[in-house]
Amino acid sequence: MAGSSFFALLDDIAALLDDISLMSKVAAKKSASVLSDDLAVNAEQVTGMKADRELPVVWAVFKGSLVNKAILVPCALLLSAFLPGAIKWLLMAGGLYLCYEGFTAIQEKLFRGSHTSDTGDAKTAPKTKEDLAAYEKRKIKGAVRTDFILSAEITVITLNVVSSAPLLQQIVTLIVISVAMTVGVYGLVAGIVRLDDAGLALLKSKSEGGLGTLLRKTGGVLVASAPVLMKALSWIGTVAMFLVGGTFVAEGIHPIEQLIEATVSSLGGWVAAAAKMGAYGVVGALAGMIAAAAIGAISQVVNVIKKP
Repeated sequence: MAGSSFFALLDDIAALLDDISLMSKVAAKKSASVLSDDLAVNAEQVTGMKADRELPVVWAVFKGSLVNKAILVPCALLLSAFLPGAIKWLLMAGGLYLCYEGFTAIQEKLFRGSHTSDTGDAKTAPKTKEDLAAYEKRKIKGAVRTDFILSAEITVITLNVVSSAPLLQQIVTLIVISVAMTVGVYGLVAGIVRLDDAGLALLKSKSEGGLGTLLRKTGGVLVASAPVLMKALSWIGTVAMFLVGGTFVAEGIHPIEQLIEATVSSLGGWVAAAAKMGAYGVVGALAGMIAAAAIGAISQVVNVIKKP
């Protein structure tokens, strides 16, 4: 009797793990587009660091991302159970923040070097050790904030996939997806920011013959392409903020979502998907511009009030 109960327990565990594996695959597939945006945005967030500080910054943001997930998973479960309507509004607020961050990032890229920070140093080119430390801290803080919004969408997508499953399966699947996504994204980010080091190592290869020549040529290509890739990722990450944030905003405002769906409904395949994503990007850019203008106006009013 004890033996049969033990094997029945093993069978139940195997079935549970199988269900979790299946739901995790579905959730990962549905959140793939957000994952690619997450990768681009976070790679962009660590650009501008000194070479010897890149991996420590990635590690700091990775730990912050795990903390974000630890907060988001239980909060998402509680909201889903007791206040499901609040999730949409919170995602819209997060999307608007991403749009604002994207707009200010565009301003910074376009006017880089033309303005300085309050300390008088160029905002994007710190010189002293204190300025470098403050710049690094600011980048980490901004990256963790941005990760929180992107992680929220991945968590909600996963929660929608497992909403009809038992509570234990929901919890385990959310944890599996959260950890896997975090390790995957920041592992790739770490690889991207150290691409030039890999190229230098290949350039110094002492292998003889055709293999050695191939390794050194590959190293040369990696060293030459690393700065171009990082610059491209900087812009891709900024655009991704508009795409993800615009999606949150548009899906939260039903008339806008209906207009976009009606506009692209006559198109098919990848053309419809590209047009829809482009429309979300436009919504994100407009939302970011409006948010930046509103925050700027509020700041001016506050400054006027503070003046004696």
